[in-house]
Amino acid sequence: MTNQAELLAASITENGFRLTAARLIVIDCLVMSGGHISADELVAQVHAKSPTVGRMTVFRTLELLTELGQIQPTYLGTGAAHYVLMQGGSHHHLICTRCQRVIDFDDCLEQELAQMLGEKYQFIVQSHLLEVHGICSNCRD
Repeated sequence: MTNQAELLAASITENGFRLTAARLIVIDCLVMSGGHISADELVAQVHAKSPTVGRMTVFRTLELLTELGQIQPTYLGTGAAHYVLMQGGSHHHLICTRCQRVIDFDDCLEQELAQMLGEKYQFIVQSHLLEVHGICSNCRD
């Protein structure tokens, strides 16, 4: 089990939920996807690894991980939710409005932004998903 998978599993048990074998398979497939995957793609990967894990188990695990703040659903113009791992409580995308290409980036002014928003709105920022929309270099040419 990878470090990211261990963190997701620990989050489940630390919050009083059972860590079943099926949930471990879902977590493993989610992490192996690189942290970007649609629910249907995840179901297919889980079934390839363990055909006995049901579709609803995958969806319930995604719902639980979302509730725990470990993943975040995002809608990248496809109408279907894609789930992203919230590594360190944040995730960042550049999204091309022409070809729908998604580029992950780590650069973030998280501390400054969280402090500014907290002061302005009397709000404690716990996590964030940043999406910046524009035109990628391939589509510009």
